[in-house]
Amino acid sequence: MNPPMTGPESESAPEALGFELPPPARLSKVTVGLVLAAVIGCAFAIGYWPHRTAKGEQAAAAAVPTALLRVEVVTATEVASDRALVLTGSVVPLEQATLYPRVAGYVKSWSVDIGDKVKAGQVLAEIEAPEVEAQLAQARAELAQAKAALAQAVAKQTFSAGNAARYASLGQAEVVAKAEVESSAAQAESDTASVTAAKAAIAAQQANLARLAEQEGFTRVVAPFAGTITSRSVDRGALVSAGTATPMFTLASTDPVRILVQVPQAVAPSVTAGVAATVTVREYAIRKFTGTVTRTAGALDPSLRTMTVEIRVPNGDGALLSGMFVQVALSLPFPHRVLEVPATALYNDAQGLRVATIDATGAVHFAPIVIERDTGATIQIASGLVGSEKIVKLALASLSEGDRVEAFVAPPKPKADGAKPGDGAKPADGAKPADGAKPGAR
Repeated sequence: MNPPMTGPESESAPEALGFELPPPARLSKVTVGLVLAAVIGCAFAIGYWPHRTAKGEQAAAAAVPTALLRVEVVTATEVASDRALVLTGSVVPLEQATLYPRVAGYVKSWSVDIGDKVKAGQVLAEIEAPEVEAQLAQARAELAQAKAALAQAVAKQTFSAGNAARYASLGQAEVVAKAEVESSAAQAESDTASVTAAKAAIAAQQANLARLAEQEGFTRVVAPFAGTITSRSVDRGALVSAGTATPMFTLASTDPVRILVQVPQAVAPSVTAGVAATVTVREYAIRKFTGTVTRTAGALDPSLRTMTVEIRVPNGDGALLSGMFVQVALSLPFPHRVLEVPATALYNDAQGLRVATIDATGAVHFAPIVIERDTGATIQIASGLVGSEKIVKLALASLSEGDRVEAFVAPPKPKADGAKPGDGAKPADGAKPADGAKPGAR
């Protein structure tokens, strides 16, 4: 028998329980294996089943088609072949000349002043030139002297020619010496040369006389063309000298006038002769002048990169004054095909200027573009598009290359028949709003 137990151990003894404990059970290897297999099976089921369920849900979700992003698309429209270009220009006369005296003398009289209209060949002023008159009288006298010398030379030639003929006949008869015959012949030739010199002297005197006569004609200052006197710089009695030291008048032809504008390089190839132009002036707010491009410089200014263009405008009433600043509107054709799209379709990022296009399969593709002109609401594209593409109207940052989207075209907005913005519904049958009630009040 086991010895009796004291203390805490004696309390748990079988005697304290009042019955005997059964002997401890012994587990077999088969039981342990079954338990382990059950535990492993439970662990596998706990780990695999949720994974299988999630995979099935993913497969089911993949089997169900997802809704594609709907985007509104537009088609680029071709811009009209003409575009308006407004430039600042200046009015210059068709012809302008500063008149100077050709002879020295004193201003005898002048017959026109600033603002006067003159005709071609009209006398504007007269110059008193006594020196020219004296030279002209001297030239006439020298011409008369030269003519008298010619007559004298002709008479001597006639006499010497007859004398030489007589001596020649006498020499053949051996009546006179041979030396006398030769001397008479030489004298005849000398007198003939004198006649030729006298004729040349007359020609020189005639040329000198013509020069002085023409110079005398310059004592009358005449208008070289029809126009308007824009300045007068002399008075009666003023001493003037031949040359450009003393300007007398400035004459300008202002019908038609020329307007010179500087066209930028971007549109210079489009400006050709015959292009219509509309001219407006601030001083004539409601009046428009029409003109035509007559010529272009054909080259750009190397510093400004602009080309000078001349426009002629009729100015019969003289409304356009020389030196005026004007606004010139030109209708120029584009040098190449230009397409227009809404400005909202533009992508402007690190990859440059682009627009998003949708192909036939609904895939997104980005097309690089070159902008011709930005009008604010729209952009005009010079290159990068063919014109038949479907372009995403609103540039979305979430779109990427190759994304699939659903494209749609917005229906056109209906136009109300004669309705104006802000017009409210009118009461039926001519009914009027209740007294004291305001239109639209509920």
